[in-house]
Amino acid sequence: MSKKVLIIGLDAAPPELVFEAFYEDLPNLRYLMENGVYARMRSTHPPITIPAWMVMVTGKSMGKLGLYGFRHRRPGTYNDIWIAHSLAVKEKTVWDILGECKKQVVVIGVPPTYPPKPVNGQLISCFITPTTEKDYTYPKELKREIQEKVGEYLIDVVFRTEQKDRLLEQLYEMTEKRFKVIEYLMTHKPWDFLIFVEIGVDRIQHAFWKFFDKQHHLYQAGNQYENAVKEYYEFLDEKIGKLLRLTDSDTVIIVVSDHGAKRMKGAFCINEWLITKGYLTLKKKPENAVSLEKAEVNWSKTKAWGWGGYHARIFFNVRGREPQGVIEPENFDSFRKQLIEEIRAIRGPNGEPWDTEVYTPEEIYPNGKGDYPDLTVYLDDLSWRSAGTIGHNMLYLPENDKGPDDAVHSHHGIFILYDPNKKIGKKIPDISILDVAPTVLKIMGLSVPSDMEGHIVKEAFT
Repeated sequence: MSKKVLIIGLDAAPPELVFEAFYEDLPNLRYLMENGVYARMRSTHPPITIPAWMVMVTGKSMGKLGLYGFRHRRPGTYNDIWIAHSLAVKEKTVWDILGECKKQVVVIGVPPTYPPKPVNGQLISCFITPTTEKDYTYPKELKREIQEKVGEYLIDVVFRTEQKDRLLEQLYEMTEKRFKVIEYLMTHKPWDFLIFVEIGVDRIQHAFWKFFDKQHHLYQAGNQYENAVKEYYEFLDEKIGKLLRLTDSDTVIIVVSDHGAKRMKGAFCINEWLITKGYLTLKKKPENAVSLEKAEVNWSKTKAWGWGGYHARIFFNVRGREPQGVIEPENFDSFRKQLIEEIRAIRGPNGEPWDTEVYTPEEIYPNGKGDYPDLTVYLDDLSWRSAGTIGHNMLYLPENDKGPDDAVHSHHGIFILYDPNKKIGKKIPDISILDVAPTVLKIMGLSVPSDMEGHIVKEAFT
């Protein structure tokens, strides 16, 4: 009998919590580790939700996918932006390959799967779904079944808010409904492969990290939310345990996260810094902090501008490429080299040295497609968020400029693989996020396409 695979996706779950801090309090995940194999999993470069999940399920790098984040700039523009979506993914996913081999699949909440595309089975789209009033399932009739089962299905929550009690209520409601739908599909629909992503892990960490991490600069001892993150993980572990009891001995369980998380030290105003260096020029200084799109930029005198996010993306204003380009193409390399050196020399608010990394597209996206930035920057090893807004009159912010947010992304997620017919129980060397797709195909008895860039996790088959 061929194997089935259940992939449990915990968005942003870091090994430091799952493998260490919360290990003893997560009996179901601990059981999978004690009887399977587990490892830290190196995320995409940079570690960002979109495109990390698509890299995982296609076995193709960001450059090959042409996905570099949630937002993308249209070439030859300054502010014309498109949001990543399922139709931009041209490479085959694991479930596409399985469907072509007549395997039944169930896909729930994997970014970016909106708008929903046909699959050989069932699909519920992800957090980029604008509203559940839209068609967010395949087939369309599945939407009605979900409504009958749980009422209004929650795709996501607004997590950058000071209304913490309300947020907790919504997080638990969202997760409760998600798992009810998962259990329904597991027991009422045929499936050989089922994957789901619970976005709540990412949301609770961004919203509540400062309340439990004693090293966070905004931590206050004895606060009422001290155990909020841990209690959510325990709740999630209990839900996972119920799913495990619905599986049989021919089902391999894989638990993954797209990247990790860690405390945010603050936000660095990348565009304010570019202004101080003379690389970004304004026609008029804003009275209050505004987005780059709303600032009055003098593009004819601007050499570079940046985007905010958990990493910084910097674009150059090149003559012949941008509408009002000022950098001569022959000066591109020398300007880039100079800017890289200046970014690496940035220090913290108290003059402390930072471990900042700056990458060119050639380094991380060789032969990359589409709309990648000219530089990708990890401020102090991603500990500082990039603030793209202008008008703060300072370079360093104690918090995110987009609303309350306590955590940033880190380079390593988690990988756990448990085969009920094997008792292995060991931690293995770090693997790559590219390794998941070929490993799944190997488990399910299919050949691995030659253009997949990852490797089979051989320890799972010993």
